[in-house]
Amino acid sequence: MLEYFHRQVQLWGEETQRLLQNKKIAVVGAGGLGSSLAFALGSSGIGEIHMIDFDEVSTHNIHRQIAFKIGDEGKNKAVLNATLIEQRCPFVKAIAHENSFKEWCEKEIDVDLIIDATDNLPTRGEIDDYCKSKNLPWIYGSVEAFHGQVCFFENSSFRDAFKITSQTPAGIAAPIVMHIASLQANLSLRYLAGLSVKKELLYYLFFNSEGELITQKFTLPKN
Repeated sequence: MLEYFHRQVQLWGEETQRLLQNKKIAVVGAGGLGSSLAFALGSSGIGEIHMIDFDEVSTHNIHRQIAFKIGDEGKNKAVLNATLIEQRCPFVKAIAHENSFKEWCEKEIDVDLIIDATDNLPTRGEIDDYCKSKNLPWIYGSVEAFHGQVCFFENSSFRDAFKITSQTPAGIAAPIVMHIASLQANLSLRYLAGLSVKKELLYYLFFNSEGELITQKFTLPKN
């Protein structure tokens, strides 16, 4: 096992790598962000990863949802991602849940961290409510066009920080999806490995009119 994770072991040692084997996470949404998270975290050595999504692959998903290929249309996204994770890393148990987040909550599965990979504010509000009820941290991520947001929530209220409404998403560039998922994955690994993580800090990343990547940070109020 340690040979597989050799470069990570160089980073933080054998003890921390073995610690990850005892961790469990849930990824809510197995599309754009979820696919990239499956690649980024699926071979990191986290012991158990729950992929949650009731949706099936459509042709227009494939350009930015990197776990899927032509021919996967009509197949469940969570199942495909869970299969991919276990194919790439035999040391991680990946479990697919072909249902909504609300239905997953009813299963009462214990995890150490929940990662948001959804595409709508109401579901993120549900994630925040559930995590608050379980005293669980979660990592928010969203993408649209050429910009995105990431935040590690522990005490702050998502509903207070964002107006919970439904909206039709704009277009999305594939690389920004992978970029935001990468930031979420790095926060996740740091937290699960016991390294320091800045919490209640909203990162807002975007390309300006000159093509420069700008990162802004906003501290969210704690409850």
